[in-house]
Amino acid sequence: MSNYQEVLLQAQSLTYEEQIRLIEDLSSLVSQQVMMTPKPKRSILELRGLGKEIWNGVDAQEYVNQERDSWNG
Repeated sequence: MSNYQEVLLQAQSLTYEEQIRLIEDLSSLVSQQVMMTPKPKRSILELRGLGKEIWNGVDAQEYVNQERDSWNG
């Protein structure tokens, strides 16, 4: 039997109040671990080229002209 299964069986034998307290304590423990885990730094450059296939075959100047024309009603 794994450690997890053993702990789960023990938790099932606790009273409702003890189970709630256990959940709160485990939640606090996990939250602390998550906050201490370093997060990788991200760069805006990771988005470079994302969605470029949408613009295949679209003339940029024609698109800009159409957008500007739509502003005037």
